[in-house]
Amino acid sequence: MATPASTYYRPDPDRGAMAKFLALLFGIGLVIVLALAFWAVIAAQKARDDAHKVANGAPAATASTHDMSHASTAAAASPSYAGLLPDNADALAAAHKPYPATMPAAPPGAVATVHLTLKDVVHEVAPGIKYSAWAFSGGAPGPVIHVRQGQTVKMTLTNGGAIPHSIDFHAARIAPNMAFRDVNPGESFTFSFKADDPGVFMYHCGTKPVLMHIANGMYGAIVVEPARPLPHADREYVLVSSEWYLSSPGLDKPASFDMAKAHQMAPDWVTWNGYAGQYVKHPLTANPGETVRFWVVAAGPSFDTDFHVVGTLLNRAWLDGDMTRYLRNVQTATVPAGGGGVFDVKIDEPGLYPFVSHSFASVDMGQAGLLNVGNVQGTMSH
Repeated sequence: MATPASTYYRPDPDRGAMAKFLALLFGIGLVIVLALAFWAVIAAQKARDDAHKVANGAPAATASTHDMSHASTAAAASPSYAGLLPDNADALAAAHKPYPATMPAAPPGAVATVHLTLKDVVHEVAPGIKYSAWAFSGGAPGPVIHVRQGQTVKMTLTNGGAIPHSIDFHAARIAPNMAFRDVNPGESFTFSFKADDPGVFMYHCGTKPVLMHIANGMYGAIVVEPARPLPHADREYVLVSSEWYLSSPGLDKPASFDMAKAHQMAPDWVTWNGYAGQYVKHPLTANPGETVRFWVVAAGPSFDTDFHVVGTLLNRAWLDGDMTRYLRNVQTATVPAGGGGVFDVKIDEPGLYPFVSHSFASVDMGQAGLLNVGNVQGTMSH
């Protein structure tokens, strides 16, 4: 007698339901994979389009050196918006009024009176890129302060901002709890110190969190000219390097500070004197055979600056405040975050000589300029 088929196999309702559930999961997974693949293709095409726009609109694209455009590392620095610049970035860069890098004269007399007013401002960090900054006397960096060794600096800080701020001078030997204290909005505070140490030094806001206050634009340079004269220089320029950490592209409305990027040391822009590539469109100048002196401060808040002039050597290099001796014929000199250095170059051959931080990620994010020796025409080809 034949055994009924049902003796060997009887459908299990639970097994059938499980099979249907697994099939459903497989289908959902397949849809997700296909969607991700499609998104990746679209994102890659958008990144290529954005890079093309930057390359055709950034100020460095027409006068670049060693990849002085922002495009090549924008995606790594700012994955949320890939370092976008407006289509008219080149025209905006040309119209931008560059920060005055020429060192101002030191005041006469025994006392140098300095009054800085802190303001909340909208600052442009690159062509068309706006940032809500805190700034000394309306600028980032603040104005260059030039005094002579032995002068007394009488410093008054007026807080025109919305929160407490302070000012910290690296050139001062003074009790910070007394002199560098917070100043409340609407108030002023005055203190004095004697500038006994020659060199170039940083000043900045020291209010907590210091990382945020410096990164928001609260920094500048004070030059203390040595009582014993340095070798003659025909031209003197002051350069302050800094990083910008943006919460948004800063195109439609001003960006603000991004603490997460700052902790990761992943800036969107790195600049000389607060604006990406401004001395590419508006080069600093010299005549052949002149000695050019650079007073360089690395404001950070976190990056060192590896100062280098392409096409020549630093004939003399005074490192981090020691003005009693210098190194000769230096190729690259490190200026630590919060430090300063003084560098002489003498160039005989006319041409365009880029000055950069030899950390080329910083160059790609805007920290590059040109020294035009001999008023030559044209641009850099690479």
